[in-house]
Amino acid sequence: MADWQYTKGLHEVGKGCWAYLLPDGGWGWSNAGLITDGGASLLVDTLFDLPLTADMLAAMRDAAPAAQSIDTLVNTHANGDHTYGNQLVTGAEIVASQACADEMEIRPPEAFISRVNAWRDMGDAGAIIWELMGRKFDFAGIENTLPTRTFDRDLVLQVGDKRVELTNVGPAHTRGDVIVHVPDDRIVYTGDIVFVGGHPVMWAGPVSNWIGACDHILALDVDIVVPGHGPVSGKDEVRALRSYLTELRDEARKRYDAGLDWVAASEEIVTDFFTDWIDRERVFINVNSLYREFDGNDRPPSAMKVFAEMAKWYWSEYPDRNPHGHPDGDGPGQGQGHDNCTGH
Repeated sequence: MADWQYTKGLHEVGKGCWAYLLPDGGWGWSNAGLITDGGASLLVDTLFDLPLTADMLAAMRDAAPAAQSIDTLVNTHANGDHTYGNQLVTGAEIVASQACADEMEIRPPEAFISRVNAWRDMGDAGAIIWELMGRKFDFAGIENTLPTRTFDRDLVLQVGDKRVELTNVGPAHTRGDVIVHVPDDRIVYTGDIVFVGGHPVMWAGPVSNWIGACDHILALDVDIVVPGHGPVSGKDEVRALRSYLTELRDEARKRYDAGLDWVAASEEIVTDFFTDWIDRERVFINVNSLYREFDGNDRPPSAMKVFAEMAKWYWSEYPDRNPHGHPDGDGPGQGQGHDNCTGH
């Protein structure tokens, strides 16, 4: 595999295939993809806000004549950093799993944006949302632009003469997680089923499905893996993520069986678990999801409680980043915008 450079922007990864990367791959800094053949084009995901998505679409139009007008947009899952730019892809058929479409409908952008705007009134949970995501993106003008075509488990599309295979491997990261496989080019776009160099986040689970999704990707005849976050990679990085998931499951289970609550278990695990990967605070979200799975609790988690407990550890680790300590809501030398000053 080529030694891909992890830099912001468009990278050609195959004949008529591109990855659009947003380092450092942390909260909200996601990847997207473009597949073209002849005059046909398919976009894999949009980005977290309209300015970022507009920049990406402009870069794609400059690189590929077929991207002048995108024919098909595939949303791999419902998270805003993969869907909030949908409205800018005018005229495209928007394809997603039914589970993704359902989640987009019940969790519109307004719900998240209202929390961002009211962060000062929401204690630690609001402050951590502002620090990790709110201050770094421009959420103005976003409209919930839903899929126009849905499917359950599998769908085959044609992009010119290229066969593109969509497979819903969720629920795992979210309720519906689609991978986009281009067999002729030996490329797979994974959405957030694969994080590279950063802790993944398990909003849905079960963990067995996510491990199975990794196995599905490893069984494909592909050389290039374009993850939802992180650099362009290969199968070794998928194996590393699989190891993360199995090890975290086992570490959480030991503590669950010993009677520790999920917060105490998280505090123990986070001290020495994949410490060279960014976004270590996500251990709290993941352990909470695992504990709920061990309990057989399929009700949605109390997201704000989980974020509040995660925030306590985060402020202890990074006290200078707590926006409650700064009247304007920004840490030292930090401001809202697209400078990606995340400190990772």
